[in-house]
Order: sequence, then C-alpha cells, then structure tokens
Amino acid sequence: MNKDNNNTQNTQSGISDYRQQIESYARKIRSTTDITEIINILDVALRETKGLETNQEIQAAQAQVQQAEHKIEVLISDLEDLRKLAHADQLTGALNRRGLDDAFARESARADRNRSYLCVTMIDLDNFKELNDTQGHQAGDAILAHLVSLAKKVLRPSDTIARFGGEEFVLLLPDTSLHSAMSVMCRLQQNLASTPLIYNGHPLPITFSGGLAVRKQNEPQSTVIERADKALYNAKHAGKNRVLPA
Repeated sequence: MNKDNNNTQNTQSGISDYRQQIESYARKIRSTTDITEIINILDVALRETKGLETNQEIQAAQAQVQQAEHKIEVLISDLEDLRKLAHADQLTGALNRRGLDDAFARESARADRNRSYLCVTMIDLDNFKELNDTQGHQAGDAILAHLVSLAKKVLRPSDTIARFGGEEFVLLLPDTSLHSAMSVMCRLQQNLASTPLIYNGHPLPITFSGGLAVRKQNEPQSTVIERADKALYNAKHAGKNRVLPA
C-alpha cells in the first residue's frame, strides 16, 4: 500500500513539475511579440517536456503529454508559416525589408565568424516607369514577379533575394567573391534576355542595372548597401543594362 501511495505521490509530483514548466514557458511567450523568439521558446519547451516523458513519475500522464507535444509541434509549424509570410513580399515572393534585415544579420555573423566573403548586390530594373506607363501597373507587377522567378533559378539555395523597394532588389551571396558574383549577375541577365516575359501575347524586354559590393569584416548593413547603391548609380549613368563593382 505504501509503495502504491509513493507511486501516486511521485506521479502527482511529476505532473505538477510538468505543469509548472509549461506555465513558465507560457509566461515567457506572453511577454514577447517576436515570432522568432516564440518559436525558440516552444522548441525548448518541446525538448524538455520530451525529456520528462521518459521519467517514471510522468508515465501515468503519457497520453496527456503526447497530446500537448503534438499541439506544440503544430503551433511551431503554424508560426513558421506566419514568420515566412511576415518576411515575404507578397507580390514577388522575395523577402521584404524585414526579411532582408534578418538574412543579413545571419549571413554577416557567419561571414565574420568564418572570415568568408559576403557579396551584396543591388539591382534596379531599367526603364521600369516607362513600362508601367505604357503597359499598365499589372504588367509592371508581372515584370517584378518574373525577375524574382528567374533569379531564384539562377541563385543557390543559400543565396537571398529581397525586394528593397519599388523595382529595386538586394541580393546576398554568401561565400562569393566579387568575380563570382559578377558571373552570377551575367547569368541572370542572360536568362532575362533569353526568357522574356510574355504579356498579352507580346514579349516585354526586361533589363536591369546593378552594383556589387563585397562586405568588409564587421561592416554594417547600411554601409555595404550604400556602397552597392553607388555602384548601381554609376551603372545607370554608364548606359544601363550592366553591373559594376563598388
């Protein structure tokens, strides 16, 4: 009888510990509105509650624990989807400015840690206003989406394309030298030339100008983008449809 009582007490104690841990994670989640932080808290909660499941004192509540774990996993998946939406440009599928900030923070930290290259490219579609005025805004939207679609085919999974504003885009190319980045931009220009956007039965000519800057060690985002933007300005004034280094 005493053994049964001890087991019951252990089980109740284990469940109490489990609930206390869950409540502590709930308090942390309630104190933040950052989706990434919430996902990190849930990941920790999932790992630690899985550890509790193997303890003898929690076995009696195993079904309840597994159900809670499943709900956490579904919530993490839903939050990941929400985070992607919050960081995406809805028109083109590229990252938005917020997504670019996060991607740059991640890649620049890795570049500093590994002392590796991080090439930043700013591109701007040539004569976009004229195309918008003559073909209409729907054609302009289609052009932007077409550019991003082709860029994603040229870029590696580790590369990033983000819509910076209007018809301007920023590309992050990790572990890529200036020479290699120029080759990537040439391939993208060739793909645009060989795969024109067909709109209302007619091909629309699309070209872009670009500026390339290799990030320096510990260089902030604003500075390297400013250097790439100056190179883009020079490319525009040199005749467009070209990419120049900073």
